[in-house]
Amino acid sequence: MRIDKFLKNARVIKRRTVAKEACEQGRVFVNGKLAKPGTELVVGDEIEIVFGTNPMKIRVEKLLEHVMKDDSKDMYTILS
Repeated sequence: MRIDKFLKNARVIKRRTVAKEACEQGRVFVNGKLAKPGTELVVGDEIEIVFGTNPMKIRVEKLLEHVMKDDSKDMYTILS
């Protein structure tokens, strides 16, 4: 699954276009490497997102195409 779609489905970022822009601006890293919007994720990948001065680090637990609001929290674990 593409990282921009994952961030939207997991409700980390509200819209896919915003997630895409964050990747293009160099604010998203996967396993320590700069991520492009089309970067493919696998279970176990660690994502770091820099929002201003608050970096957020999460680990991918599930990759789901269609997600209900209650299930979105099961898609990742917050590391910091």
